[in-house]
Amino acid sequence: MATPDLKKIFNKEFNESLVHQVTTDYLSNHRSGTKAQKNRSAVSGGGAKPRPQKGSGRARAGTTRGPIWRGGGITFASTPKNYNKKINKKMYKSAINCIFSELLRRKKLHCVDDFNTADSKTKSFVAEMKKLKVSNSLFIVDEDKINVFLAGRNIKNVEVVSPLGVNPFNLMKHDDVIIDSKTIEKLEAIAS
Repeated sequence: MATPDLKKIFNKEFNESLVHQVTTDYLSNHRSGTKAQKNRSAVSGGGAKPRPQKGSGRARAGTTRGPIWRGGGITFASTPKNYNKKINKKMYKSAINCIFSELLRRKKLHCVDDFNTADSKTKSFVAEMKKLKVSNSLFIVDEDKINVFLAGRNIKNVEVVSPLGVNPFNLMKHDDVIIDSKTIEKLEAIAS
């Protein structure tokens, strides 16, 4: 496996707090935050007083939609929430570079000349992986290599992305990162 001047591109010290902040913010931005329940005011019905105030011997009640009634609302109902956090471009790029630099230091970042498969079969991709001696891996290849994307999508713990699909979370999630040598220029633009 060749490593063409990766140390010149990815040469940052690992900043744990920056990487943590960017990764958690990235994951936070991918939360849907759409959970919702109905409180007593949102449940339909319950306008009329169900029984007279006095005389039945039972507790007084003004509505059938209170939280203690069957068919009533939830006491502290969940409402939709926006979890989005702003990530500065400079911080994001710096975090990506930090992660790549740390992967390179730990010998978990590998550069391969023209990574490709003969066809779009999973078997072909597994054979290529065995040659590289990797299992839980992220493959970064050019967008035009459709065979690689198709062949790699059905393998557990393997992710195939284009340079634009690289994010802090998928870089941190995998044990090894394999880069196609043709994508290095694009990665350099993303990480610096």
